[in-house]
Amino acid sequence: MKLDTAQHDNVTILTPVTRRLDASVARQFRDAVMEHINGGASQLLLDFSRVDFIDSSCLGTLISLLKAINGKGEMAICALNPNIQNMFRLTRMDRVFTLFVSENDALTAMRGKG
Repeated sequence: MKLDTAQHDNVTILTPVTRRLDASVARQFRDAVMEHINGGASQLLLDFSRVDFIDSSCLGTLISLLKAINGKGEMAICALNPNIQNMFRLTRMDRVFTLFVSENDALTAMRGKG
C-alpha cells in the first residue's frame, strides 16, 4: 500500500493513496504504518483526505495501530469526510481517537509534543 509521507517538525504525516480502506488493504495499510512506528516515529498524523470509504476492518486496524504507538507517542487522524466522520461517531471511535478537521489544525495541536 502506498502512503505519501511528509515530515512537519516532529510530526510524521501519512496519507493513504487510496480511495478505500477496507479488508482488501487493511493488512498492507497496517504494515505500512507499522514501519514508521517501528522506525521511531512517535507523532503520527494519518491524513484521510484522499480516503472516501473505510470499513470495520480498517477501524480494527486503526485500533491496533493506536495500541502499537501507545506509550511511545501519539496518533491522530485528520481530514475525514462526512461519511467517515459519521462512522466514527456511530461506533464511538471518536472518543478513542484524536480527530481533527484539517491537517493544519492537527499540526497546530501536535506542535511541541513528543
